[in-house]
Amino acid sequence: MRNLDILVIGGGIGGLTAAIALRGKGHSVTVIERDPDWSVYGVGIIQQSNVIRAMAELGLIDEYLAAGVGFDAVEIYTPAGDRVARVPVPRLVDGYPASMGVPRPALHKVLGDRTIASGAEVRLGITATAIEDNGAGVDVTFSDGSSGRYDLVIGADGVYSQTRAAVLPEAPGPVFTGQSVWRYNLPRPADLDAMHAYNGPIGVGLVPISTDLMYMYMTTPEPDNPRYPREGLAAVMRGKLANCAPAIRALAEHITDDDGVVYRPLEGHLVEGPWHEGRVVLLGDAVHATTPHLGQGAGMAIEDSIVLADELEKADDVETALTAFRDRRFDRCAYIVRESLAICMGQLGKGPPVDNAKATHAMFQVVAEPI
Repeated sequence: MRNLDILVIGGGIGGLTAAIALRGKGHSVTVIERDPDWSVYGVGIIQQSNVIRAMAELGLIDEYLAAGVGFDAVEIYTPAGDRVARVPVPRLVDGYPASMGVPRPALHKVLGDRTIASGAEVRLGITATAIEDNGAGVDVTFSDGSSGRYDLVIGADGVYSQTRAAVLPEAPGPVFTGQSVWRYNLPRPADLDAMHAYNGPIGVGLVPISTDLMYMYMTTPEPDNPRYPREGLAAVMRGKLANCAPAIRALAEHITDDDGVVYRPLEGHLVEGPWHEGRVVLLGDAVHATTPHLGQGAGMAIEDSIVLADELEKADDVETALTAFRDRRFDRCAYIVRESLAICMGQLGKGPPVDNAKATHAMFQVVAEPI
């Protein structure tokens, strides 16, 4: 199919890569985003070899690589700080790094700039208040009182997707795992040439994101799902690192800015049934939100975008395309959700402990397969 008029709900990683992929196939695309400032939090994100390949396919590789820093391995450490493995990340694109660490604002700028340059329309501070699919098209009413009719609507509006609630009301929503993640940017040591992952009840990782910057993530048991006040948040994060490896404790002394701490309860879900209803389809966290233990949440959304655009081009009708999209994506996304959750549960003592080195190596092999 060609020349579809498509609405993308959500201006995050999944929504923007969908817009870029669809514009590349010649479709008309409108993106709506509820945040009038189109902002993202300022820490980093890790992206594996499959994302490097996807960015090359989207024609974004040079801008993307310039936004962050590449590396070719993941080092696994015990809670005490002993290195137990250095797992090489397979390169999937000749001449480019195997993995990337990228500041989230820099990645957002790359995707946003390309979306606009592609000719997609971006409308900020807007939500869809009504979605009515009559089979031949979808009529959408927006929060500013305007409306439009589209051949296809894509819900890329995240784990709390209102699109999912509207079109798949029986689909499960996110479930809190009992664990949360903390993130903070720190100066990057000169010898940090890989991602460092410390296993244990308190999981810690160090990820380079520029020549002079890295971010630390920490996963902690939070069984009661507390909401910490902003004031004093840096001290709380430091306190939770008090019994970690000496190198991590030394870094924790530099966690001083409450506003620099990003705290998020970890939730996940997987829609086992269809990912679409009529001419409305979901992608990314809206249907397969994962915990970050394998570093693949954004990667799965980016791959979704490419596959959806591909299936729409190959099919003669929307139903066939959307069914084929879900069929191609389900097993891969389900693997990431389930294996990430297994690591999470092992850290919490709610399941068997998972060997992080083996799990990471296995994940690299899975995502190296074609999408």
